[in-house]
Amino acid sequence: MLIPDFNTKARRHEGEENIKEALFYKQLEGDKVQCTLCPWNCHIAPDKVGFCGVRKNIGGKLYSLIYGHPSSVAVDPIEKKPLFHFHPGTKVFSMGTWGCNMRCGHCQNWQISRATADLANSDYVSPEQAIGMAKEYDCQGIAWTYNEPTIWFEYTLDCAKLAKQAGLYTVYVTNGYISFEALDTIAPFLDAYRVDVKGFTEELYLKLTKVRDFKPVLAAAERALKKWKMHVEVVTNIIPTLNDDDVQLSGIAKWIAEKLGQDIPWHVTRFFPHLEYKHLPPTDIEVMEHAKQIGHAAGLKYVYVGNVPGHPASHA
Repeated sequence: MLIPDFNTKARRHEGEENIKEALFYKQLEGDKVQCTLCPWNCHIAPDKVGFCGVRKNIGGKLYSLIYGHPSSVAVDPIEKKPLFHFHPGTKVFSMGTWGCNMRCGHCQNWQISRATADLANSDYVSPEQAIGMAKEYDCQGIAWTYNEPTIWFEYTLDCAKLAKQAGLYTVYVTNGYISFEALDTIAPFLDAYRVDVKGFTEELYLKLTKVRDFKPVLAAAERALKKWKMHVEVVTNIIPTLNDDDVQLSGIAKWIAEKLGQDIPWHVTRFFPHLEYKHLPPTDIEVMEHAKQIGHAAGLKYVYVGNVPGHPASHA
């Protein structure tokens, strides 16, 4: 459910700053900076923003333009993330902001993921307010979701620290495109890492997301699980003619089984025509069933079929 009186609870405080200095960047010659938050490692000239559109070089320093500015706030069942093996039956306070470090042609939340930072004039929500709202609405955890939480890093880190002090679990719903330095900084305060793995070839990732190398996505997920002992679940939205072939699906399934473990849930979700791929049909149910078989053949114990109401494999 959307928070009904969000705007009355999340007002900008007098004198509150719109921007916050970023944590991960290097200063370069000519007042340029290099952002090191994610594998883009953007070189950003003065008064310009990086690929995500929300981290700006101002006077030779890098700033987040979205600190404390959510685009979306709601109370969700944890299963909606989807996370099926993590605190089932609980409610999670869900927050999203603006921008993304991928450009997925099938993005369902493109209105916020492709938005520019000038929309970040939404009402300010301090980390303390966010945690207070989560408790007020009787949530057991907080999730950063709807768009890519990595680009909201400074805010999610501050919230995550307070959430752990308040006894709330914490969740990143992520595309996984994050640097090790950033992941290692927030990992002590993150409990769950729900990651999209969109395909298993560089060609697919480039076409679908504009990212040239998807290996950092895999490496970050492995690190979240093995080094930081986070709960990990994987999602793949199966898109006709793009990632519905056995090369993509078998690659993902085998990687999960071999690198993460056979107990890690894999959610294969049905695509519906959207955005740049309106011309494609919804994914055939037979293809969804085949993906499920591929997962089990790779040794995965838990393969769930999403966006197919009533399917016997649609729930834990």
